[in-house]
Amino acid sequence: MNRILTYREALGEGIREEMERDDRVFIFGEDVGVYGGAYKVSKGLIEIFGERRVVDAPLSESLIVGAGVGAALIGLRPISEIMYIDFATLASDQIINQAAKFHFMTGGNVKVPMVIRTQQGTGRSAAAQHSQSLETWYAHIPGLKVVMPSTPYDAKGLIKSAIRDDNPVFFIEHKALYTLKGEVPEEEYTIELGKADVKKEGKDVTILTYSKMVHFCLEAAVKMEAEKQISTEVIDIRTLRPLDELTIKRSLEKTKKVLIVTESNKTAGMSAELFTRSFELVPDLEQAVRLAGKDTIIACSPELEKYSVPSVEEIEIALCCLVKENNITQGDLTL
Repeated sequence: MNRILTYREALGEGIREEMERDDRVFIFGEDVGVYGGAYKVSKGLIEIFGERRVVDAPLSESLIVGAGVGAALIGLRPISEIMYIDFATLASDQIINQAAKFHFMTGGNVKVPMVIRTQQGTGRSAAAQHSQSLETWYAHIPGLKVVMPSTPYDAKGLIKSAIRDDNPVFFIEHKALYTLKGEVPEEEYTIELGKADVKKEGKDVTILTYSKMVHFCLEAAVKMEAEKQISTEVIDIRTLRPLDELTIKRSLEKTKKVLIVTESNKTAGMSAELFTRSFELVPDLEQAVRLAGKDTIIACSPELEKYSVPSVEEIEIALCCLVKENNITQGDLTL
């Protein structure tokens, strides 16, 4: 039986269930305990599990991740929470050079079963130092898994799998999705890491996207199907590393056209990786276009913030150009 939960409630429930299931799991981060987390994901956990398993950390991202790495190395399963991905930069050594590499450097003799939870993205006018989308930085690193859920259902299933995984998982939530509501089963379930999800089937063009942009793409796809008879397949990548190449390839072989939509910046971003990977998987693609965040610093102004990332209207225009106007060139679409 399904219930309606918010994205934050689904995440919190998934964490609680895994803490009940395995007493090695604990959460460590700024304001995760008494305050219940900056976005209330960990609300109520300290009352259930106590201060030894829901630990309020000092204001030090390097300490939060470093302590998590150490705990994982001795057999615990920590969830290290970094309040904003912008400040994951302060823990770069611990994430990139320690968590991601210990298993390899010890010849597979030790594991690092930890989750690094954080959030990113626009939508709350949080300005330049609290609104970036930096997922490509971490998807670049061998040894890390990178997960970005778009719905309450996916958020719960993926956080549970991330906690159970024996590898370090960089788990990125979107700040504008915490109040999003959706169906979540009462019964136990998990979602395998590395599996994309076809959120909408179609035959004319494939959209590759993830996180908040999934909802923008679905809105545009439904409208264009009703108004322009454009049948769009929307694939939610969900896990950026490892990437589900099989699902992507199957869709691209069917449609032969792809639109890639990301909130992260265009230059050297995930849109460029997905663009290239699409042609590697299906060399005879007819057309490929990417819409990505503009190469600009995110402003506090709500209007300027909206301008920085793809809009539903831009996605609609791109779909029309891809399907109706076959003379566009491969690459970026100027709107």
